[in-house]
Amino acid sequence: MSVRPRRWLTLALAPLVAVAFLAAPASPASADPDTPSTSSAQPDEKGDDNADQTLDDVLESSNRKYVQAKAAVAKSTTAQKQLTVKVTLAEAKRNVLIPEVNAIAAQQYRTGHLGTVSFLLGSNGSDDFLAKAVSLEEINTLHDKKLHELNEAIDEVNTTKAALDAEVKAEQTNLTAMAKQKQTADKALSLIGGAGLTAGFVDATSKVAAPAPRNSDGGFSPEKCTVNDPTTSGCITARTLHLYQEVKKAGFNNFVGCHRDGGPFEHPKGRACDWSLQKSGFSESHNATMKKYGNDLMAFLVRNADRLGIYYVIWYAQIWFPATGWHAYHGVSNHKDHVHVSLL
Repeated sequence: MSVRPRRWLTLALAPLVAVAFLAAPASPASADPDTPSTSSAQPDEKGDDNADQTLDDVLESSNRKYVQAKAAVAKSTTAQKQLTVKVTLAEAKRNVLIPEVNAIAAQQYRTGHLGTVSFLLGSNGSDDFLAKAVSLEEINTLHDKKLHELNEAIDEVNTTKAALDAEVKAEQTNLTAMAKQKQTADKALSLIGGAGLTAGFVDATSKVAAPAPRNSDGGFSPEKCTVNDPTTSGCITARTLHLYQEVKKAGFNNFVGCHRDGGPFEHPKGRACDWSLQKSGFSESHNATMKKYGNDLMAFLVRNADRLGIYYVIWYAQIWFPATGWHAYHGVSNHKDHVHVSLL
């Protein structure tokens, strides 16, 4: 019986897929999460950012972004659960395929590793030769297919896990940033008396005052009342004059009185000023413009207290000390018609 060995050899010499291919699973996919917002509710030292915003605007914005970030995390958590199911299915598919591929690899070892030529030449005749050639072709084809399916399953697991990790990481990073913004905005509100004093109806930022001169130890030494008071015929300290000039420079140009004869506390010592809410005289706050002027002036003083050497500030029946913060004030005046500031 004549045979056509060239054709059978062509079938028999189809590419064999190396078993070592199983040891090279696909690399995990990487993801570049969106960069979270880095804007801050903290007043900018230059006093430029948020110049036209009230602190209430910043508080609302930071709280809104925080809520949105929390919602995004909740959404990504839901997606995480869905992706976890997909991961489980992909892993199950992989686990089913591994025994099949191992079985094919074992069969290849028993056949293909003997050498294609010796395997075929060991046939008992032309029919057996043809059967073995076809068998070897089928083994290699099936081997290729199963290996391909296995690597697709592994790649799906890795890609899915990478996408899951990237999504969760991005959302958690954004939530952390938004939580920090919210905390900073809340802290900024607390610094200037909280919602009870200003209700956020105050400039989001204040201009930065030039620092008053300090002594060699970095502190503020006591000063005598030796400088002419530009608001009265009395005297003030050099530090009080510096504060007066910085407040004016910051745009607060309503009526102000500093030195006052007689009485206790800092006015007779030239270490205090009362800043009115109007151009002349004193009148209790009775409209939004006056209240905001007082709020903004108070905020400027408190935010710059360390630079200016401020001892305490009184505004709208509240008193602020750098060391203790805000407390109710029960003096003779409720200070709803002016902002009082005393210096060290």
